[in-house]
Amino acid sequence: MRASAARRLPGTYLSSLIGCQPEELRAALWGAAYFFCLLAGWYILRPLRDEMGIRGGVEELHWLFTGTFVAMLAAVPAFGWLSSRFPRRRLVPAVYVFFITNLLGFLVLFRITDGGPGPAQAFFIWTSVYNLFIISVFWSFLADLFSREQAGRLFGFVAAGGSAGAIAGPALATTLAGIVEPDNLLVIAAAFLALALVCVQRLLTWRAAAPGEAGSARMTRPMGGGIFEAVPLILRSRYLLGLCLLMLLTTAVSTFLYLQQARIVADAFTDSAARTRVFAGIDLAVNILAVLTQLFLTGRIVQRLGIAAALGLTPVVMLLGFAALGVAPVLAMLVVVQVLHRGMHYAVLRPAREMLFTVLTPQEKYKAKNFIDTVVYRGGDAANAWLYAGLASLGLGPGGTAIIALPIAAAWLATAVGLGRAQTRIAAREPELEPAPRTGR
Repeated sequence: MRASAARRLPGTYLSSLIGCQPEELRAALWGAAYFFCLLAGWYILRPLRDEMGIRGGVEELHWLFTGTFVAMLAAVPAFGWLSSRFPRRRLVPAVYVFFITNLLGFLVLFRITDGGPGPAQAFFIWTSVYNLFIISVFWSFLADLFSREQAGRLFGFVAAGGSAGAIAGPALATTLAGIVEPDNLLVIAAAFLALALVCVQRLLTWRAAAPGEAGSARMTRPMGGGIFEAVPLILRSRYLLGLCLLMLLTTAVSTFLYLQQARIVADAFTDSAARTRVFAGIDLAVNILAVLTQLFLTGRIVQRLGIAAALGLTPVVMLLGFAALGVAPVLAMLVVVQVLHRGMHYAVLRPAREMLFTVLTPQEKYKAKNFIDTVVYRGGDAANAWLYAGLASLGLGPGGTAIIALPIAAAWLATAVGLGRAQTRIAAREPELEPAPRTGR
């Protein structure tokens, strides 16, 4: 009896530390491992995606953003159609098998074509769609798997697994980029996706054996919903229109900075492996900054300064960052500004932006939010990439475009602070609404 109790002690202690029931510990660990594998695999692909964008031609990036938007317009309705007809216990594993097959197919394509511009551009577009889908499917699956009360206790721990993966992925990519051919990173990313598939199966097994049928019943229901049903909701709401504007300005700043990064890195390095190492190093620094900020600062910023200040912090950083790049558009300055921008975006701006949706109705949270997070997001990418290409055609280099971006960052700041204040006013006069359990990077 004592030996049996001793064996249970570590699990009991870990359950208490996580804040879960002993019977939920296995699911919490598999969920964290699932998110770890997804983000580790994605952050191995991300520097390769950025390298492929340069390999396909820096001057062609605006076309790639347009292609991504068109691909998203096709992919979202197709996925909605599939999800309305197949239960998630079958659909979710099929999604990951499909993407694993795609990764291995791209590896073969790169070997056959010797990594030419066409396959590189196709890979850039594919990964830009892939990263949104794997996170969306992940959170939809977990929302079905756990009850609302379980989600409130377990999602924080699960998200921590993703943060760990977001650090491990670029660290691994940085280490391997100088040892193996960059294309071989596809195999490692596929292996992480296969491990994620194992986690999915273990979670399904846990749910099937767990007491109660609510979670199992949810897994048999379709996700449903047409994404374009959100348009009338948005057009009737100034608040939702403001959220669309916030997303467009956010993507404008991010796209301008991304394209500046591509031009500066392409000028600084001619070697593919060296560029991949730089991109992976930036990702590693971004995710370390994000995790440290999340652990020690994000909650304090929101609680002490309020949501409006939290939303405005990253735009202020970018006002200073674009001013600095306007004076010194060099690699070192670019790396500092990019790390600060993305680190603050993930750690402070993204959580604060998600809080803006907590005062909306369930229909607005799911339908309107999904439209804003996908179609508006990728549409903003495409439009801003063309704007940047137009400025470049006028002879403006990274320094000149940074100066042009300053008023965009200022408008971003004003919109973010205005929405934060509007959310506070709405929350003060409306009863608390149920939050949507959706997040991700």
